[in-house]
Amino acid sequence: MARDADYGAFTEKFVLKPSSSAQELPLSGLTFAVKDIFDMDGHVTGFGHPDWARTHSAATSTAPAVLAVLRGGAICVGKTVMDEMAYCINGENKHYGTPTNPCAPDRVPGGSSSGSAVAVGAKLVDFSLGTDTGGSVRVPASYCSILGFRPSYNAISTAGVIPLAQSFDTVGWFARDPLILKRVGCVLLGQPDIPPVQPSEIIIAEDCFRLSSIPNDRLSEVLVKSVKKLFGGESNYLYHSVAVQAQRQNLEFRHYKASNALKAHYIFLKWTE
Repeated sequence: MARDADYGAFTEKFVLKPSSSAQELPLSGLTFAVKDIFDMDGHVTGFGHPDWARTHSAATSTAPAVLAVLRGGAICVGKTVMDEMAYCINGENKHYGTPTNPCAPDRVPGGSSSGSAVAVGAKLVDFSLGTDTGGSVRVPASYCSILGFRPSYNAISTAGVIPLAQSFDTVGWFARDPLILKRVGCVLLGQPDIPPVQPSEIIIAEDCFRLSSIPNDRLSEVLVKSVKKLFGGESNYLYHSVAVQAQRQNLEFRHYKASNALKAHYIFLKWTE
């Protein structure tokens, strides 16, 4: 298929159907794509780099996260482009080309799970799997105007996923439809489909809104009204400033992330010098 037709989202295309065709499975009838960081039996995990793909053998097993959605009834249609070795947030890849952002073709799609986000945003699949270490699901979801979810660390097994920074790597997923996002989440997290819970407290990081060109009070007003519409007015709203603390934690995170990545891939990086 021509690049324009698939927005450059895929590195490899195939059709992998679930082992069971039972119609009552939670993800029956849905299609999905997988970031090329997940092992899939019989396929080389490319990790966004042709040298990595060339020097590694095909996987002999499939990552548990991929198996979970396959067993849930979904059909896999391919593996997607990602930033080189997952170490970027822009979604660009000079080896395979940068996937085209379907909602803003002249802008980057965000990364490192760029192809997975683009495949969903371009309506090529119903949902997709990605990973998030420092924003690699959340950023491309926002850039491509879709939904992306990063659960808590270690909530989903990262076995069969090439590590970037093992202390932070997390499996996440994308969808356009919030109901599909929820269905996929129930399968991946092993949770029953339960009604939403009424929050007792809602924390609003009021200083974050000052970064916008829109007046802070207007943004806060719109947010609170929207939350009250969703959850009712019984929740306790707490306003906090988080910027100073977040800046310190971000600096610490970047050091730990780089250290983890170096430990994981030092031999390969040394070889490619």
